[in-house]
Amino acid sequence: MEPGLLFFGCFFLLLCLGVPIVTSIGLTALIFLWQFNLGIQVTAANVYANIAKFPLLAIPFFILAGFVMDRAGLSRGLVNLLNLLIGPVPGGLGLVAIGGCVFFGAVMIPAMVRRGYAVGFAAALVAAAATTDVLIPPSVAFVVYGVITEASIGRLFAAGVVPGLLMGLALVAPTVWIARRHGWGGERWGTWAEIRRAAWDAKWGLMAPVVILGGIYGGVFTPTEAAVVAVAYGLVVGLAVYRNLGWRDLYETFRDAAVSTSVVMVVVAFAGLFSWAGSTMGIMDRAAAALVGFSTNPVVILLLLNVMLVVAGMLLDAISIYYVFLPILLPLMKQFGWDPVWFGVMMTVNLAIGTITPPVAVNLYVASHISGAPMTEISRWAMPFVVALVAVLLLVTYVPALSLWLPNALGVR
Repeated sequence: MEPGLLFFGCFFLLLCLGVPIVTSIGLTALIFLWQFNLGIQVTAANVYANIAKFPLLAIPFFILAGFVMDRAGLSRGLVNLLNLLIGPVPGGLGLVAIGGCVFFGAVMIPAMVRRGYAVGFAAALVAAAATTDVLIPPSVAFVVYGVITEASIGRLFAAGVVPGLLMGLALVAPTVWIARRHGWGGERWGTWAEIRRAAWDAKWGLMAPVVILGGIYGGVFTPTEAAVVAVAYGLVVGLAVYRNLGWRDLYETFRDAAVSTSVVMVVVAFAGLFSWAGSTMGIMDRAAAALVGFSTNPVVILLLLNVMLVVAGMLLDAISIYYVFLPILLPLMKQFGWDPVWFGVMMTVNLAIGTITPPVAVNLYVASHISGAPMTEISRWAMPFVVALVAVLLLVTYVPALSLWLPNALGVR
């Protein structure tokens, strides 16, 4: 039998049996390295090489920065400011959740339920709005993609801004439509005095992306250095400005960040081994040739890739998908002359949608845990949001300028 079919068949069989993704990837790679005498003795060196890359240092620091800023409460003022600006628009609190969930979305679920919103709708909306996390910089997903493809991480960060904002805007229409049907109103308009006061209270949260992204795009520091700056910024605000971070808080913050980082880096290590094994056996090249043989029309190929990636996003996490599929897709990118930055944004939008499409649907599981609503109910409410995000995916796919305009305008290299 074709080794490629056995290779991917073994991987998906383990997944179907309920084996954790990282174990499925690592075990499949080890079995085939041993079976085909590809030098299983180099496994340790290969695993180490996968994670011993300078750009990957951004991952633990960005994760830590997220935990620090969350514990310091940098985004609470942003939620209040958005609420005053949106006012009595139908579904107004839902729109606040869309605008603020990148930083502090989970707090919006109980707030919406108290105002009469259905708990399943509140959970589904926050889960859908959280998909922008992987597009709006700083993005761990873009760091991993940039390392694999050797694309500029700074350009990827800039390229993700417009598509990320479009994803947020796309959720507005279904939110207002559903809110009108169920009579879920908004809050009152804020007065100018209240808005000014809220903007002042939210200044530290508003300044965070200015400091971090401004430094990257201004050439002051690299994305990896920006991750360290983000941690320092959060610590200064939490310890010296708000003074709400104690020693116990710091211990819990660093502990939780270390656990989250460990999970990501273990996946990176073994997914890289899986990719190397497949490439060494020539499986990835044959798979790429099969895709090209299906059609030479780039429009058809892109549609096929989108379907394939959306399905993959239903089953796997983003990092695993990058390592499993990019060795197959890189030859296609070169053959069709596709910009790797645009392709990375398109691929990442696909994977973002996968976080709210069952059976895996990581965002829906988290929202279910927070809200207490069953997955079946949340999945039903999530369908209009999935449709809206798929429309954005098609725009990003067939209008590359949406992704490339900002990095080109900023001159990011």
